[in-house]
Formats: sequence, structure tokens, C-alpha cells
Amino acid sequence: MDTLFLLLNIAGLLLLVGLLYGMNRKKVSFSKRVFTGLGLGIVYGLILHFAYGTDSAVLQESMPWFNLIGSGYVKLLQMIVMPLVFISILAAFTKITIGKNFGKMAGLILGMLVGTTAIAAIVGISASLLFGLDATEIVQGEAEAARGASIEERSASVAEKALPDQLIELLPGNPFLDFTGARPTSTIGVVIFAAFLGFAYLAISRKETENAATVKKGIDAIYALIMGVVRIVLRLTPYGILAIIARTVATSDFAAIYSLGKFVLASYAALLVVFGIHLIIITLSGLNPITYVKKAGEALIFAFTSRSSAGTLPLTIDAQTKRMGVPDGIANFAGSFGLSIGQNGCAGIYPAMLAVMIAPSVGQNPLEPTFLLTLVAIVAISSFGVAGVGGGATFAAILVLSAMNLPVVLAGLLISVEPLIDMGRTAVNVSGSMTAGVTTARVTGELDTDVYNAPLAKQTVEA
Repeated sequence: MDTLFLLLNIAGLLLLVGLLYGMNRKKVSFSKRVFTGLGLGIVYGLILHFAYGTDSAVLQESMPWFNLIGSGYVKLLQMIVMPLVFISILAAFTKITIGKNFGKMAGLILGMLVGTTAIAAIVGISASLLFGLDATEIVQGEAEAARGASIEERSASVAEKALPDQLIELLPGNPFLDFTGARPTSTIGVVIFAAFLGFAYLAISRKETENAATVKKGIDAIYALIMGVVRIVLRLTPYGILAIIARTVATSDFAAIYSLGKFVLASYAALLVVFGIHLIIITLSGLNPITYVKKAGEALIFAFTSRSSAGTLPLTIDAQTKRMGVPDGIANFAGSFGLSIGQNGCAGIYPAMLAVMIAPSVGQNPLEPTFLLTLVAIVAISSFGVAGVGGGATFAAILVLSAMNLPVVLAGLLISVEPLIDMGRTAVNVSGSMTAGVTTARVTGELDTDVYNAPLAKQTVEA
């Protein structure tokens, strides 16, 4: 009998996959298919959850088949992260205008990425205090204890090092090792290596124009090839989202989520405030924030559903260049560096909220000015090197909590609501990098305002 129910569960998933495929054949837009996959995943997950219960053996046996699609999709996203980050940053250097504007452009982008992360930390602190979040009030179950132990074990090597030593760890001693993602800071290592190659290209282009042209041609060819792979993976998004969301909903402990409801509300309140700050920055630069929301919408929806800033990079760059009039070099630079530097949601709001929540458990007054100023500074510095795929927020939390001498084990208390919050965090991360790109292009006078203000219906983003 169990086998029959198992087959029915798998058949139901395949039926929904077929429905999404049919929508693709009918040329339904990418964003509509992603949203449909999200909706179908929620509905199907609820059906399975209430039909079997989270402890059901049939449900547990069904999940590996859901993982075949969901986790398989995530694996493919992870596959393209390092090549995509590397070639996007290198290509950014071949597309930028060489001259005095380069330093200004790079400084503005990096300053905005880190600056908005510091602001996000302040927002996260405020949200924790306003909602009265306290880690000592959260009930710890087996899953939370296991997660906490895992985080504590992972943090052991980090906690032993002083902050300067942690910063040295960001440097790529062996860039080829970092391409494998072997270190927690591998992403920033690849970013730094690509940046060095980019600066080398700029030096060559001034003195050896013929060699520079050959290098640029090769980089452009590799960029086109990698983006071709990315487009193939992105076409699988609706199916991956369907399976991931269905699995998450079906196996979620709703009681645990309900008990952490205050943290979820506080998190999304903070995320909305930071997104509002992005819109204020856009407005202060003299652009229409509503236009920004409309044209960034598809990339933000993808980021929300996929929970991958790196996977969203092609849409992030295309939205800036094709819909908002940002030059290729600035869009690539902002999008690529935004994957590992200054992620407002994962590296700003989240670790700051955790630190304020956990502080009372060790007798630390979270309202103490010295504690708050130190926390904001450490969050900003630690935002360097946060990976753009799932797990980046955990690494950011480990760095911040370790530097603040707070117990990292308590971060495991939020395991049941992590996926729910991570969707919003990822969307805000992507918005932060796009805000940096658009604003920088506007300030440097390189933004094509005609493209920015053009009606959305006439523009398309490749997906």
C-alpha cells in the first residue's frame, strides 16, 4: 500500500512538471511560469503535509524523488556560480571605460555595497529591539540542537582567529582551489583573483593594444559560452522551484514556524525597510523608484524563489543593461561584486538581528552603545566574502557572532524558518547590487535615461 501512495506522490509531481512544460510550449512568460511553479509547489506541499503528516514513512520515501528535481536544480546553480562570478568580473574590466572614471565608479559601487550593509545592520538591530526578540525564549528541539552543533563545529576554525587573520583568509592563496569552493571564503577569493586579472588587462590595454584585443576577444568568447550554460540552467527554474517549495512545505513543522512567527515578522519588516531605503537612494539620484521596481521585478522574483543571488546574476545584469540603461561594465561590476560583498539581507540584517537576540543569553546588554557600534562595524567588515548561494547567511552569522564573542550554537534555533526568511533576504541582496549599479551609472553620467524611462512593454530580459 505504501508503494502505491509513493507512486501517486511521484505521479502528482510529474503531472505538475508537465503542466509547467506545457506553459513553456505555449510561450508563457518566464516570471509567470516561476510564480506558477511557486504556487503549485505550495498547494501540493500542503496537500502532502495534511494527507500524511511530517512523520509519515511514505512522505519521507517520496522526498528523494522530489530532491531529484529540486536539489538537482540547486546543484546546477552551484555548478555555474564560480565560473559565472569569475568571467563576469573579468568581462566587466573589458567593458569599462579606462580613465579617471574607473576609480570613481569602483569606489561608488563598493562604497554603496558596504554602506547599505551597515545601514541594513542598523535596521536589523532596530527590528530585533522593537519586536523584543530574545533567543532564550525559543524552544530548542532535536533539529535545532543538531543545527546548532553543526554551526558550532563549523565556527571552530573561525573563532580561533583574530579579525586581521580572518581578513587575510579572504585572499586567494590558491585560486584554483577556490574555484572548487573548498573554503568558506572561496567566492571572495575568486572575485579577488578575477579583479587582479582585470587590472592586468587594463595595464596591457594601455601598452600592448594588439595583445589586449586578443585577450578581450577570448574573454568575450568564454563569457558568451558561460552565459549559454546559465541560460540552459535558468530554463529549469520553474521545475526546480516547484519541487523545492513542495518539499519544504510538505516537511515543515508548522508548529515550530508558528512559535518563531515573531522572528519571521521582524525579519520581513526589516527587509521591507531596507528595500524602501534602496528606493529612497534611487529617488535621491533623480530617478523614478516605481520604474525601478517594475524593471527590477523579474530579477527580484527569481531571487526570491530561487534563494540564489549568484543564480540571479544574469537577470541582474540584463535588467540593468537592457531595461535601465546601465553600461555593461558598471552592471557587471556591481552585479558580480554584489555576490560576495555587502549583501544587505544575508550579511547585514540577519547577523545583526541574531547578535541582538543572542546577547542577553550571555548577560550582554544589547542597548549598550559600545556593543551596537562594534556590531555595525563588524557586520560591515564581515560582509566581504559572503557566498551568493544558500549558506552565505550562516557564514556571515558565524563571523559576526564569533567576533562579538557570542555563542554561535544559538543560531541553530532558527532552522525551521530559514528557507522562509532566506527568500526575502536574497531578493534584498539582489536589489542592493542593482541599486549600486543604477545609482553609480547615474552619478557618473553614464546612465541612458531614455532606456530607463522607456515603457517596460517594449523591453525584454533574457531568461
